[in-house]
Amino acid sequence: MKLWVEKYRPQTLEEYVGNKIIKDKIADYLKQGSIQNLLFHGVAGTGKTTLAKLIAKNLNCDLLYINASDERGIDTIRDKIIPFASSMSFNDVKIVILDEADYITPQAQATLRNTIESCSATTRFIFTCNYLERIISPLQSRCQTFEITPPSKEEVTDLACRIAVEEGIKVDVNIASVVDTHYPDIRKIVNTIQGSIINGQIKIDNNSLKNTQLGGLVVDALIRKAKLSEIRQILADSGSREFDDLFKYIYDKSSTLFGDKEGEAILIIAKYQYEYTFVLEKEICVAAMLNKLLNLC
Repeated sequence: MKLWVEKYRPQTLEEYVGNKIIKDKIADYLKQGSIQNLLFHGVAGTGKTTLAKLIAKNLNCDLLYINASDERGIDTIRDKIIPFASSMSFNDVKIVILDEADYITPQAQATLRNTIESCSATTRFIFTCNYLERIISPLQSRCQTFEITPPSKEEVTDLACRIAVEEGIKVDVNIASVVDTHYPDIRKIVNTIQGSIINGQIKIDNNSLKNTQLGGLVVDALIRKAKLSEIRQILADSGSREFDDLFKYIYDKSSTLFGDKEGEAILIIAKYQYEYTFVLEKEICVAAMLNKLLNLC
């Protein structure tokens, strides 16, 4: 069984949903047969990697793809990227895609600066990241930076419906429920729909939609100064394994929640949001943050 996110990954700019101005600029690059160094940033699941791969597919190039969340140290730069970028090529250009580049260590990012410049005659780099602030400024200045914004909810719903029709699946309100829950993460929407197919119909497990109100439930618990055990139960009942949006939700409510202690609360949120990127068990990290915030309420 092939994953739908790969089966229906756009192969041309015309198939790519949203970000029209960026698409027009990329179209100009493809006509020229070359690109600048590019940096795509934005929230998860909105098409950064898809656009990077699409560019490489439509150029006459040698390609090196590296997922920086797995290979983020300086050894990757020395052992893989530099040899590739400095080698000969029989194609027009060489492209290095560094996916999830915000995982690359600052030391490794610094090493990349010289590589980008010394190999500029033959090699272009495409970086993708969720958090632009984790990319060092000298690296940002060497790239043309684009923020990949999510398509509208209507566009995502249309895409999900087209995929369902292509797969011979009945289109119903369950698709809208999945989109409402997981928007703007297109990847998660498509994966959830595929995983919910039973006998040619979409059968939604309510547990998969529980995280819709997670932010509101957590904030309400903080206001009530609920016990940590209750908050842990809220996290567990949400059925979620990812809590990225929760940090921003609590941050947006911090003035109301913490009053004069808002500054201290923001420092706690920032600390745990940074650590969240590197921990294996996300729920434990979030629970630790909420335990700290409870003491400020």
